[in-house]
Amino acid sequence: MRTLEHPEPGVLRLETVLAALADPVRLVIVRQLANGCEDQACIAFELPVTKSTSTHHFRVLREAGVITQHYRGTAILNNLRDKTLNERFPGLLDAILRADA
Repeated sequence: MRTLEHPEPGVLRLETVLAALADPVRLVIVRQLANGCEDQACIAFELPVTKSTSTHHFRVLREAGVITQHYRGTAILNNLRDKTLNERFPGLLDAILRADA
């Protein structure tokens, strides 16, 4: 079974998370996941970028610890790590989502 690497909660860095969330396309992804759309395949997101650029944005979010990704068949499904982010950086995710709204 194929797996993707995710950072452990204890090694998440604020500057890395903020840099990942600084891009408008990545904020669209995070907002959609925050609105209860769990286990969404990458193709379920309507993004104004090419497929390869979309893949890059998902990878940046995963490597920063903002989302988790796992394979289901050939699809990669995405989930927001909201519990982890709220434990590590209390209120950060809510503040970013409110500010961007």
